Amino acid sequence: MNSAQPLHVFIVDDEAPARARLRSVLEDCAEALPNEVVGEAGSGPEALSETARLAVDVVLLDIRMPGMDGIEVARQLTERPQPPAVIFVTAYDTHAVSAFEVQARDYVLKPVRRDRLIEALRRVRPAADSMAVDLAHFTVNDRGRVLRIPLEEVLYLRAELKYVTLRTRDREYVLDEPLTKLEDEFAGAMLRIHRNCLINRAWLIGFELQRGGEETQWMAILKDWPEKLPVSRRQLHVVREFRAS
Repeated sequence: MNSAQPLHVFIVDDEAPARARLRSVLEDCAEALPNEVVGEAGSGPEALSETARLAVDVVLLDIRMPGMDGIEVARQLTERPQPPAVIFVTAYDTHAVSAFEVQARDYVLKPVRRDRLIEALRRVRPAADSMAVDLAHFTVNDRGRVLRIPLEEVLYLRAELKYVTLRTRDREYVLDEPLTKLEDEFAGAMLRIHRNCLINRAWLIGFELQRGGEETQWMAILKDWPEKLPVSRRQLHVVREFRAS
């Protein structure tokens, strides 16, 4: 990914500190996913005007703004011959359905975390990510041997204490690299469902709502695998996106 052309990003938020914060997080994302902020706007009309004259790949768009809100901005952007991708960045989780009705690529809650923003930005060009991981593998140390585990054999990665466990259908391996680094490296293929778990998108077939007393928990279902993996509340957007796709 680092050799790819940078994503051209346009920021829209009516609050200047929020725009500055996004710029800062984007700078933190640059090593994992090259990007360039080509402009910003503090209102919907300004955003439509500026993005019409710039080469923009993705718009990071607030929803609640005075006058024209982000949903209307996105709706007008989709009417263009070559519309930029839209990622909503908002403090409210009540607009998700409306967001995906206007073909938003993602819906990120404030305060924005670096890893979550990288995950969202990678959805703008999934084909490029897929090419980057076609020949990918994990390197593991196993009883004095160094082994390469092909990506397609990996079901999930789970952080446990100081280590990350790699699970294939046959067995488990221990990795020394932190989960966040592995998420960056394999973001086109691995999907975060919990702060301690990444699953291989290729094996994901659905989600199941599990009820236990008054508590409910979404669980990820992997193809031909008996174990179901919990989805954290913070990552519930992956369930919504799966249902919308």
